[in-house]
Amino acid sequence: MAMGKYSRVDGKKSSGYGLTITIVLIVSLCLVGAWMFMSSWSAPTESIDFSASETSKDVETSTKSDFKSEEVDRGSKTFPDEKNEETEVATESNEEKTDPEKSGEDNSGEKTESVGEKKEFDDKNGDGDRKDGEGEKDTESESDESKQKEKTQLEESSEENKSQESNGTEENAGESEENTEKKSGGETEESTEKKDVFPAGDQAEITKESSTGSGAWSTQLVESQNEKKAQVSSIKWKVCNVTAGPDYIPCLDNWQAIRKLHSTKHYEHRERHCPEEAPRCLVSLPEGYKRSIKWPKSREKIWYTNIPHTKLAEVKGHQNWVKMSGEYLTFPGGGTQFKNGALHYIDFLQESYPDIAWGNRTRVILDVGCGVASFGGYLFDRDVLALSFAPKDEHEAQVQFALERGIPAMSNVMGTKRLPFPGSVFDLIHCARCRVPWHIEGGKLLLELNRALRPGGFFVWSATPVYRKTEEDVGIWKAMSKLTKAMCWKLMTIKKDELNEVGAAIYQKPMSNECYNERSQNEPPLCKDSDDQNAAWNVPLEACMHKVTEDSSKRGAVWPERWPQRVETVPQWLDSQEGVYGKPAQEDFTADHERWKTIVSKSYLNGMGIDWSYVRNVMDMRAVYGGFAAALKDLKLWVMNVVPIDSPDTLPIIYERGLFGIYHDWCESFSTYPRTYDLLHADHLFSSLKKRCNLVGVMAEVDRILRPEGTFIVRDDMETIGEIEKMVKSMKWNVRMTHSKDGEGLLSVQKSWWRPEEVETIQSAIA
Repeated sequence: MAMGKYSRVDGKKSSGYGLTITIVLIVSLCLVGAWMFMSSWSAPTESIDFSASETSKDVETSTKSDFKSEEVDRGSKTFPDEKNEETEVATESNEEKTDPEKSGEDNSGEKTESVGEKKEFDDKNGDGDRKDGEGEKDTESESDESKQKEKTQLEESSEENKSQESNGTEENAGESEENTEKKSGGETEESTEKKDVFPAGDQAEITKESSTGSGAWSTQLVESQNEKKAQVSSIKWKVCNVTAGPDYIPCLDNWQAIRKLHSTKHYEHRERHCPEEAPRCLVSLPEGYKRSIKWPKSREKIWYTNIPHTKLAEVKGHQNWVKMSGEYLTFPGGGTQFKNGALHYIDFLQESYPDIAWGNRTRVILDVGCGVASFGGYLFDRDVLALSFAPKDEHEAQVQFALERGIPAMSNVMGTKRLPFPGSVFDLIHCARCRVPWHIEGGKLLLELNRALRPGGFFVWSATPVYRKTEEDVGIWKAMSKLTKAMCWKLMTIKKDELNEVGAAIYQKPMSNECYNERSQNEPPLCKDSDDQNAAWNVPLEACMHKVTEDSSKRGAVWPERWPQRVETVPQWLDSQEGVYGKPAQEDFTADHERWKTIVSKSYLNGMGIDWSYVRNVMDMRAVYGGFAAALKDLKLWVMNVVPIDSPDTLPIIYERGLFGIYHDWCESFSTYPRTYDLLHADHLFSSLKKRCNLVGVMAEVDRILRPEGTFIVRDDMETIGEIEKMVKSMKWNVRMTHSKDGEGLLSVQKSWWRPEEVETIQSAIA
């Protein structure tokens, strides 16, 4: 009993003792393991502290610095010297960006280097971080200041629209302004800080992968980029099924929107009404379409099959507008006011008032209601650029005829909105029987021409009220005389062309405010000081006049240099401004001019295999100072310079050089017919554009306005170039040249004749 009793107790003791030993061993092993683990982190010469917060912060700082270098580099790469230090700094950044997939292997090394360099700097400079922070604040401050200096057309127009609506509540206007600013460029403090802290594009991708280590978690940026690439590679193009057929203009043929209009009194149905989503189909070719006839023969004749419309030939043939002649449509050079030829009429105007001085004082003009644009077509012989416009109306295909002939023209109407041009830019505005009722509604439409006309510029009005004595004509003449006198326009002369039996009145806009100040009545009223005359994108018309600039240091006070000197002359009023690329504006202008001269002469004219004898109608899809167009000035062609609405508003500078252009939003279709241009040029347009709209729709628009066998030249970052190249290949275009250097790419392609077999119906374009 006793033994059994004690034996049971001893058994418990033995079991407890074994358990204790086991626990001690486990704890010991844990302590040894913990000691070994801590030892591996504490070796001072072998490793560096990689705490998650510090690593993320340091890599972000490093990448942020690279991002700023890239921004500087974008400006420096715009100029010929590609070996400067800024470019070399950015090259390293761009090399990292071009291969983000490899960053998983190399990121640890990159992180170690960036943290190590930071530590070393901190050891030598205790206040290094504070100084860097101050530098960043200074940079942000300078960036904000430059943004204020270089307003975009979108900002100007938004502000002008809000100003016109300022009779509403100030609170609502303030909210609208805040929202608009956020959408149009991130001018607010919050968005500026985000831009600095979170770099865009591939650098953001590198930062994300570095922070997540092994990459177990994907990022939204990577997922979105991969999906975009997948969409691009799987594009299935279709032909647009629309009522307009091969003449489809998406923003002018939106019948869905036109049917909803409450009124067409002011030609609202001829204005732009863009579909909510840009079409992604390709416009068909007319049956029997041929490559356009070369200039200057195209001025006299075009292929009938390219524009198979005969209505104008039937209605206007007796006025020598256009005639049918076998397989051609021929243009004798006449018009309603110059049946005996445009050249005679041009000389008649010069003789009527010699100060017009075609091709010397008068270089850039606007032709309103142009017909088939023979007036503008023959002004090329006088070194004058005439931008002609007319609505897409019952005068079937008049603008399309002009473009096929190789004459600058666009579809537009004087309706309810401002024309898409800056204020005070045209040397002369011409109206020959343009069918615009200038005298009605307080002269609102004539006041719009006054906005676009340069101080000291001429308005040439060749219409029946000038020389006929019918009751209607006499009444219109009296109304026009009263209006132009109230506008302080001076009637310089009235002359009659005996050969054509027409007459012309020539007015001049004042160059000072003296007349405005002496008027007994403020009718038409002067615009408010807050009214920006350069704001033109979707801004409603207002019946008012802007004061003339009298300060010689500002644009408009002094007439530009005579042509051709003005194309290379730096405008004096740029003296106090900062340029688009960060240098003083005058230096920027000169550097940009020299850069494009070099690129065009050494690369475009000789190195791309372009047959320039077929190039007549050219578009620069993102013009800055107009350097590309200026470099082509000696060729027999013309360039439409487009300043995107979200780019710095440099269009007035382009006009000052004796060139012309227009504001446009490339998320929408351009107001021109299909197959308009022989060459399209886009310098760093698409990389910024893809942040706002789908590039597939933009490329469908590029295909629409480019002629078969036309040339498309793109300069951009390599990622964007890759996307564009995939899309043009999917349309069976011929890639002629690709080139890359320091993360920047160049792509030159030729459009093919290919059209898809499948069809897509665009419901908004069915009449």
